[in-house]
Amino acid sequence: MEEIINDMPTDSKEKNEKNIVFAIDIGTTKIVAIVGEKMKDGKLKILGMGTSPSTGVKRGVVQNIQMTVQSITTAVNQAEEQSGHKFKDVFVGIAGQHIRSTEQSHQIPRSDFESEITHSDIDKLKEVMYSMPVEPGEEIIHVVPKSFIVDNEFGVEPLGMCGKLLVGTYHIVIGQVTSANDIKRCIERVGIATRDLILEPLASAHAVLTDEEKEVGVALVDIGGGTTDIAIYNDNRIVHTAVIPFGGDVITKDIKEAYNIVEKSAEQLKLLKGSALSSVIKPNEYVSIEGINGRPAKEISVRNLAYIINCRIDEIVDRLFLEISSHIDIEKLGAGIVLTGGGALLKNITQFIAYKTGLDIRIGLPNQLLFTDLDEDLIKTKYATAIGLIMGGFDIINETEKRLTFKELTLNKKEPEIIEEKEEDKKIVTKKPKVAFSEILKKTFISVFTEPDEDKELK
Repeated sequence: MEEIINDMPTDSKEKNEKNIVFAIDIGTTKIVAIVGEKMKDGKLKILGMGTSPSTGVKRGVVQNIQMTVQSITTAVNQAEEQSGHKFKDVFVGIAGQHIRSTEQSHQIPRSDFESEITHSDIDKLKEVMYSMPVEPGEEIIHVVPKSFIVDNEFGVEPLGMCGKLLVGTYHIVIGQVTSANDIKRCIERVGIATRDLILEPLASAHAVLTDEEKEVGVALVDIGGGTTDIAIYNDNRIVHTAVIPFGGDVITKDIKEAYNIVEKSAEQLKLLKGSALSSVIKPNEYVSIEGINGRPAKEISVRNLAYIINCRIDEIVDRLFLEISSHIDIEKLGAGIVLTGGGALLKNITQFIAYKTGLDIRIGLPNQLLFTDLDEDLIKTKYATAIGLIMGGFDIINETEKRLTFKELTLNKKEPEIIEEKEEDKKIVTKKPKVAFSEILKKTFISVFTEPDEDKELK
């Protein structure tokens, strides 16, 4: 594939590069490097993806930079080899227990209320949000617009409107400066530039939620290895985001400690025989775990295993339901909960969460805007964040291009041409009365002076 790309004309290659985005998902259990291309129909095609175990990250926060760099390098090398494209600058996911969110509003009075509201006016609101005070050691990661008001008109799209007062309400995502810098430092040590940080629950929402679900109300729940990410939408607006410091790895550790087995065996046991419901498991069902270094195998009750898992899942669901219900009326979640992430692979988890919350539950696969001929191995819940980072990256690029286009159109307005047209219009307007007056004068002259002359001739 590299040969094909290298043989392409330079202009064609550069043109293709503009439609390609690189992203890296730094998770607690795995690191994913991914390359995506935007097709002509707007869909996304995955050109390459690499994965590696994450050994230097805990609950979404980098704990060991050297080990994290090694994992990132492995994943990036795989993705580059598969796609034939060299990683340059990437969109990187950020999560972790340090993430928190809030809501803020600000208003801008406008002296010239007859002029149109531009990107510059909206940017002023956003700049104020980025400069709002936060706790020491924190920084603002995202400023996401929720709604706008122009002269008491709520829920409008302000661009191009006229008004005296512009009010914006924003969803503010805040995180620790050191955590964000550690992520950027790891990326830089691999020889890649960080283009932007994207909150992981927002990325996952890009990949698995539909516009209809966002309209009627939905809670995205992404159960990862170290954290459970939440993003709530209603009326096509973001309501709340949160990161709960519990994920699938705590279940694995519970199993490891309960049966005194290695973590790898505990993870396999969870995925192959684990269940979120113990009541559906037969009481006489057992599974055998191979002993260490020739030791006898262990016989484990599958129902007992499900009971251990159920206790921890119950705790996680209670926490996430409290987070959701504290920020939105449950009755406004017309689409219920969309479950994704590696934790969504656990058997009977949808039934358990539906029973606990009383909401509709569906598994969210990252296939909303994907090219149809993709490998089915890519369309899995555990890759929702990585694919969402590519989609979020394209959205950021598109927004930048729109602003540049708008700016160019504004700068390229030729005032002299407009003035000339106005002058021509004036000439046309002033020329018509002159012609009309001369005709009237001519007729008057004929009627006054010509008629007497005719009378003389008759005499």
